[in-house]
Amino acid sequence: MTVLVRPAHTGELAVVGELTARAYTADGAVDPSDDYLDHLRDAVTRAREAELYVAVLPDDTPGCQGPAGTVTFCPEGSPWCELAQPGEGEFRMLAVDPRARRRGVAGALVGTCVERARELGYRALVLSSLPAQTPAHALYGRQGFRRTPQRDWSPLPGIDLLAFRLDLR
Repeated sequence: MTVLVRPAHTGELAVVGELTARAYTADGAVDPSDDYLDHLRDAVTRAREAELYVAVLPDDTPGCQGPAGTVTFCPEGSPWCELAQPGEGEFRMLAVDPRARRRGVAGALVGTCVERARELGYRALVLSSLPAQTPAHALYGRQGFRRTPQRDWSPLPGIDLLAFRLDLR
């Protein structure tokens, strides 16, 4: 299946924010009552302070009109960077609409982040993930990312994030 990845359009940012929140709650990664959902829904700020991409499936894909997935690419200096060190790009909030899963959407979005990091001349691309997001971990492994336990971290007590890194050299 052909997946088109492009920058998010201004008129679809509310939809992108809801898609992100829906994907994270459907997976159980975020509780529906968690305040973090407001952060996930804030695609407007992500688009302004980072690079926000969407994946779109062909128009004839049942139940998948509009954005099927999204990712936030954080170039060096973006306030959305959490893990990246100088010379590294980072991506966050990879989300695929539950109805569009298993169609190559996540892989296409990660691939776009890898291409973008190479375009910018970064030596590596990094990301953080919850331990329970094992399907995503498998995708990252297929894309060449390696666990980097020395960079694991906790943004809040009780929330532990695993670090992954792709060497681009």
